[in-house]
Amino acid sequence: MRIFEISSRQLQAWERAGLIPQKEVYSFQDLGQLRTLSTLRAESVPAASIRESILAMKAVSGMANPLQEARVVRRGTRLIFQHQGEVVDPVRRQLLFDFEGGGQPALAVASAALLRLPGPAHTDGIQERFQDAVQAEEAGEKQRAISLYEEILEIDPHYAAAAINLGTIYFHMRQYRRAEELYREATAADPSYVLAYFDLGNVLDELGRLSESIVAYLKAVTLAPRYADAHYNLALAYERTGQGRLALRHWQAYIKLDSGGPWADHARGEIRKLLSEEKLAIVAHAEGFVAPRKGTAALNLV
Repeated sequence: MRIFEISSRQLQAWERAGLIPQKEVYSFQDLGQLRTLSTLRAESVPAASIRESILAMKAVSGMANPLQEARVVRRGTRLIFQHQGEVVDPVRRQLLFDFEGGGQPALAVASAALLRLPGPAHTDGIQERFQDAVQAEEAGEKQRAISLYEEILEIDPHYAAAAINLGTIYFHMRQYRRAEELYREATAADPSYVLAYFDLGNVLDELGRLSESIVAYLKAVTLAPRYADAHYNLALAYERTGQGRLALRHWQAYIKLDSGGPWADHARGEIRKLLSEEKLAIVAHAEGFVAPRKGTAALNLV
């Protein structure tokens, strides 16, 4: 593929990764997809992340080929897609708002805004109210944002994005019971809303209901196995409930997803501590074990 300086080996690798179908001849649309992949790989976006983003976008939008049907923008190691005026993070099932226009990477994110594709469009100006509420939050106009989110929920009680954003405002105001109610409303409105379960886990943790918070975090990582923050908080909750082995599993999952920064350093420290404790437990168990004397049977078979 000399036009994009793509080797046959690279094409075969993309085919094995499921990023492109096996073909002898590429159409004009295929060339656009190959150019996008070439750009992403030149920017060191992992093939696994590209594949995950594509599969997630297919699941939430119904697109057959997101790389051909939507505009792709890199966001860290994930991809976000611009389609029909919407900017979508399919892995986290979030709808982002491009307040500046153009779909550039410097997007203002509607905090926890729910992706609602495909589905009926909202009426009564509800989408405009939602954007106004998000902008009010960004500007620090908390009471105005609260009023707008409440108006939205009066119009559509099942608008999960408004419920989760309003819940987050109450969470930061330390009104945890009200935040819990709103987060639960969001999970009921959309059982696939990953961030709602994550935030529900956070507020339950604040309320000291760790067993319930673990259930919420587990739901989040079940829906989005690569949700690093959920693995981190789940590991903390397991440690606090004395479930070291389960905590270890999620610390290790977190490190695989986010290997740099202070949170990763903390996770590595917890892994070392838990592994050390596990070795000590094995040694203690071995020292307490009394082997049967030679010449006697450990089991009597009848």
